[in-house]
Amino acid sequence: MLLLPRMLKSFIRHGRLTVLTPDSGRHVFGPGPGDLTFAGVVKTAPSVTVRFHDERIERELFLNPELALAEGYMDGRIDFEEGTIHDLLTLFWLQRQELRKQPLQKLIRSVRFRIRRLRMHNPLGVAGRRVKHHYDIPSDFYRLWLDETMTYSCAYWHSPEVGLEAAQQAKLRHIAAKLRIEPGMTVLDIGSGWGELAIYLARACGAKVTGLNVSPDQMAAARKRAESAGVGEAVSFINKDYRELTGTFDRVVSVGMMEHVGVAHYLEYFEKIRDLLTPDGSALVHCIGRVGPPGFTGPFFDKYIFPGGYAPALSEVFAAVEQTGLWSSDCEFWRRHYHWTLEAWRARFMAQRPAVVAMMGERFARMWEFYLCACSISFDIGGDMVFQLLLGPHKSAVPVIRDYIQDDEKALAARGF
Repeated sequence: MLLLPRMLKSFIRHGRLTVLTPDSGRHVFGPGPGDLTFAGVVKTAPSVTVRFHDERIERELFLNPELALAEGYMDGRIDFEEGTIHDLLTLFWLQRQELRKQPLQKLIRSVRFRIRRLRMHNPLGVAGRRVKHHYDIPSDFYRLWLDETMTYSCAYWHSPEVGLEAAQQAKLRHIAAKLRIEPGMTVLDIGSGWGELAIYLARACGAKVTGLNVSPDQMAAARKRAESAGVGEAVSFINKDYRELTGTFDRVVSVGMMEHVGVAHYLEYFEKIRDLLTPDGSALVHCIGRVGPPGFTGPFFDKYIFPGGYAPALSEVFAAVEQTGLWSSDCEFWRRHYHWTLEAWRARFMAQRPAVVAMMGERFARMWEFYLCACSISFDIGGDMVFQLLLGPHKSAVPVIRDYIQDDEKALAARGF
């Protein structure tokens, strides 16, 4: 190894990384395992031993660490003799600021930021194809490790001990309470997934719900679930891009969909929400965000997981909202909720890993393992969080204090919802 050691020596200051190379070399970096306080949480910087199975991986890691590490692990060119991919990602994440100071990495990040709008250009047609890349994976795969509701977005945890099912139910209840949905109201669910939110709003609130989805496979599964739940007449699903829809609704809700919009389309997105609302309507947008300034999507996620996707900075969100005339009635930040959700998913995924391999292959299983690990760590000690934004055409769209949300949640829970 020639290129990588200098970089690793300069930024691994906690924990230990041992690299075994094809020429029987052994390279050790870092002082050893130890605790440190990071983002207000005490974390242990682990000891990890990795084996490189070919010589090319060193150069690839030096030039593009995130993508090369992911692809090296996916292809079996990187394996572990001590620790796991989760441990290695934790080790890197705890000191990623040092890695970003490397001159080459600073240059690469600058270039990626400059071309981010090109990567996030999601016009009609392109947006649908990119979403299908992630969601047209067979539903049976997601069914292996999601909870029974097939809810594939951040749960709402009162504590980590409540369990995934209860936290997902609490999320549905929280959204319904925030929007104050009453019987007979029309609700648009943009990016309706496998339909659980639409089903819940129809059953618990008596709403007439239209689900919008660009994934035909997901939509077909959602229709079956709505029929099985006995709300087939109250819930309908449409295979359209949100920009193609006309009409007005009493409520609009968008959970985990704004991440696919792209920075250049934020104004278009919020203007469409405004135009779809009745004069007394309100809308809720639930989205992954970043606590820092605008950035870009990492190369692994952009290539393999969410092509064209992006978690926005709040400055980018509000810069678009303020041009629409919509009132921001409330903004709530879920700081650790997605970490707990991802840890629950990761545990379920790892328990079902042999079944995943049988269904999708080893490379896919490693890709998904890398994805769940990286996301969980980012929401734990990184700068990612979830926000819920409540919007309306005027300042009186919802009560002026937030007590009503808890009151309505209690009423829904008392009715078994």
